[in-house]
Amino acid sequence: MTDNNTLRIVAVDLNDVAHTQALVALLDHYASDPMGGSTPLSAQARAELIPRLREQPGYVAFLAYSDGQAIGLINCFQGFSTFAARPLLNIHDVAVHEKHRGAGVGRALLAAAETAARARGCCKITLEVLSNNTPAIAAYDRAGFEPYVLDPAAGQAIFMHKKLD
Repeated sequence: MTDNNTLRIVAVDLNDVAHTQALVALLDHYASDPMGGSTPLSAQARAELIPRLREQPGYVAFLAYSDGQAIGLINCFQGFSTFAARPLLNIHDVAVHEKHRGAGVGRALLAAAETAARARGCCKITLEVLSNNTPAIAAYDRAGFEPYVLDPAAGQAIFMHKKLD
């Protein structure tokens, strides 16, 4: 369990080896979880992740530390809203080590992302979540997130993908 008095949120520095090792370890922990697909990161992903992230100009991320241990991660990428003609920040990953879930780590990471989005002049923050990940949905709801609906008659937006392997 996490003592919120020792919780510290820091911006990820992709040139700091300790940060990059923590990022990869936490992302691997998340990928191995059923809500992350139950498959650890591939050797290729582990090798290419940090160099590829360095190439992303809109990348912003934060690590959560407690008692000197990295226990949480949020990866975000800046996008653009054509309707608002302003940037947006998409949260791509929120990973909290299973031993520290439910202790406010995710809330602190979401707050850091919101601060970064506001500093960048973003009009909104977006994210995707699996429909059966009820703890995450509840956390996002508490943080002010809601389903994306333009007009209730048109329905709620759904997330889709097409793999290009």
